[in-house]
Amino acid sequence: MNRRRPSRSATADELLTTLQQLTARARREVELQQARVELAEALQREMLPATLPALPGLQTAACYTPARNGLDIGGDWYDGFLLPDGSLGFAIGDVQGHDVEAAAFMGQIRIGMRAVASTSADPGEVVGRTNDLLLSVDSNLFATCTFIRFDPLVWELQSVRAGHVPGVWISADGGSGVTDDEGGLPLGVESGQHYPVTRQRLTTAGALVLVTDGVIEGPSFPIDDGLEQVRERAAALPAGATAGDLASEVIRAAGLTGHQDDAAVLVLRHDAAPGRPG
Repeated sequence: MNRRRPSRSATADELLTTLQQLTARARREVELQQARVELAEALQREMLPATLPALPGLQTAACYTPARNGLDIGGDWYDGFLLPDGSLGFAIGDVQGHDVEAAAFMGQIRIGMRAVASTSADPGEVVGRTNDLLLSVDSNLFATCTFIRFDPLVWELQSVRAGHVPGVWISADGGSGVTDDEGGLPLGVESGQHYPVTRQRLTTAGALVLVTDGVIEGPSFPIDDGLEQVRERAAALPAGATAGDLASEVIRAAGLTGHQDDAAVLVLRHDAAPGRPG
């Protein structure tokens, strides 16, 4: 008859050695994750613009807050740049995912959109060609985006929405609301997309507030409720509030949603078209 030998109990030294090995492995994993987070944060800091362009009669401002108080990273971004014809380009968007890859993809979008916008005056074409460019790099990520061209000659905003959340507008006469411009698919989903352009001549002084979904959406906080919060906060500020005041007030709405995503706000505060009353 075969008898099984009783298993030998581990000695205190063996247990201590095993514990040290597990501790060292856990420390290496924590350090690796922390290194990835720091790299992603550095990428994001460097790729967001330090300043935004403005013109007499047009103020601009933006705010960004990282995900989970800096313990995670997302792909939200904003941008603003001067175009060759003297108009200004602005963009805000959100890349799928929360890691280094998302931050790097965000950088590709910003660079690609700037390059395309420098060769085309049609915002719909800018977004469409950016979409095709991103698909050509064969990434499995996608992004939502709103792109705006401000034409100072006719004092007009030309906007295009690629799967992104609507914006909020306020006017000096007390009006406010949510934009209802038509949108298209997010960037990086399907090639050959047509993106309609919404044009608005700024005949009344006011502001356009653009946000990412981290500002207005949470696990139990619908987008419509978040947009209403943004509208109320923007409309409640005094008439003399600057674009910076608006951006700072709107970004606080992110604290109400319980969302763990990062969040960005872009504000264009404008006077009435030259020759019209403010």
